[in-house]
Amino acid sequence: MAPAAGSTPTERPDRYRQTSLDDLGTPLVDTTFVVVDLETTGGSPGSDTITEVGAVKVRGGEVLGTFQTLVNPGRAIPPTITVLTGITESMVVRAPRIETVLPSLLEFMGDSVVVGHNVRFDVGFLQAALERCGRAPLTAPTVDTVALARRLVRDEVPDCRLGTLAERFRLSHRPSHRALDDALATADLLHLLLERAGRMGVAGLDDLLGLPSMAGHPQADKLRLTERLPRRPGVYLFRAADGRVLYVGKATNLRSRVRSYFSTDERRKIGSLLRETARIDHKVCPSTLEASVLEARLIRALEPRFNSHGTRWRRYPYLKLTLDEPFPRLSVVRSVRDDGGLYLGPLRSARQAREVADAIESVVPLRRCNGTVRTRRSDPDDDPTSVASRSAPCASAQLGVSSCPCAGGVARSEYARHVQRVVDGLTGRSDLLVEPLRQRMADVAAAERFEEAAAARDRLAALVDALSRQRRLDQLRGCSRLWVQVESGEVAEVRHGVLWQMWPAEWADQLAPVARPVEMRPGAPPDPQIPVDRGMADEVACVASWLEQHAGRIRLERSEGTLASVLPRLPDVRPRISPRARRG
Repeated sequence: MAPAAGSTPTERPDRYRQTSLDDLGTPLVDTTFVVVDLETTGGSPGSDTITEVGAVKVRGGEVLGTFQTLVNPGRAIPPTITVLTGITESMVVRAPRIETVLPSLLEFMGDSVVVGHNVRFDVGFLQAALERCGRAPLTAPTVDTVALARRLVRDEVPDCRLGTLAERFRLSHRPSHRALDDALATADLLHLLLERAGRMGVAGLDDLLGLPSMAGHPQADKLRLTERLPRRPGVYLFRAADGRVLYVGKATNLRSRVRSYFSTDERRKIGSLLRETARIDHKVCPSTLEASVLEARLIRALEPRFNSHGTRWRRYPYLKLTLDEPFPRLSVVRSVRDDGGLYLGPLRSARQAREVADAIESVVPLRRCNGTVRTRRSDPDDDPTSVASRSAPCASAQLGVSSCPCAGGVARSEYARHVQRVVDGLTGRSDLLVEPLRQRMADVAAAERFEEAAAARDRLAALVDALSRQRRLDQLRGCSRLWVQVESGEVAEVRHGVLWQMWPAEWADQLAPVARPVEMRPGAPPDPQIPVDRGMADEVACVASWLEQHAGRIRLERSEGTLASVLPRLPDVRPRISPRARRG
């Protein structure tokens, strides 16, 4: 089977290649579209088959070629279909079967963007035919002219049928329920719709694919604010009319990401943000790492009203083990002092800090009261023992769940063993705390005390999350200097967890390479010997996450320190959702 007369064969590319993000940013004038229309024996791809194929390949407003053939469906054509299309059984009896047509059709289509008027119908039949013939499915992007027409010209026509649109806009070709005629009419409609879309700032394929989902958005007129955004990594800032920054975000593709805010997806609670937005600024970054770090720094400095994550750092707490006291206890504090205490954090919230404390106290009998504890020696050789400082012991001591010195008679040496267990559990031997919690959770679950099991699971999850975050921060901060090559080819230098400067790609081959400082970096790298500052925690975590996510795609150039960990793996204690529960 060959293309019909007047068609232009194209070089056969890898038709099953998945379109990349770069392809999606191709200017529409340079994008090749193939408009497809099928006639079938009915409306079900599973039980009905194709009787005719018509396709038109266009680019830049010009027709590059056409494809047309009748297809033997291998079954009777219903009379109603014959009346509608004019295709009779005698017309298709000598026509090729679809398995013979597909190779030539796929070669004609290549990796072009597939267009159709109700494209799901045509692509659905093509996919069903490919599956029956044992071929791979189509993966090319699809454009539906019905959806585009509803978005762009709905107020100008009574309906969005192809015949109505062709008559209203006087298209060069008119549909006739024959495949090639309908495909040519759809191609004319596509060119009209692309012209209309251009007035809304639609310049690339990614813009066009996202346009139907923006239908009816009350702030769609502000899409013009995105016209100058590039398809590159960076940060973007939504600003109010008075210049105030309302929101800061990062993106791998600035243009695509910002335009997605105008989607009609109801899960995006962005109506108020878009109503107040008068300007959208951006900063291009050579790499996603730099974009992520700059976003964290801008959010910390500006504290935009519509940013929730990253703006609460002033309230991040620490969990402190008061080693400066005779009988140490766990305490939730807001700042770090040079007092000899052991600090865990900063943690994400006071609630998490309290859950972590509850988790530890449920397996280690630390004191829970805040009273001052006095000690005494009955003999110089005796172990110091606590003295009751109140008329009655605290509730925890009375219940026997803590070795509380307020009850009196608690030996300091015995209590020190409890404290050492907590110190070891927080600084490396996590199993000393995690395993008893896991066992308790299993025991109460086996006893069908499910509410207690859920509470134990939540405490365990809070502890594991805090320990995991602490390990990541400490591990990266313990590496004094680290050089990794990012996707732009530049080499990022990280000092004690802080993205410090960027070196040129050929930095190792230059006699005197010049580094580029990263914007808004601190005056000096933080001291890794003290707990990380609340204001820097999100940034260090951001760098650590980026390194983990890209570990298989980046190159480590040099390291002054180690990134390896000899600590035991922490368990995954997230609740499991069964497939049945997930289906509801």
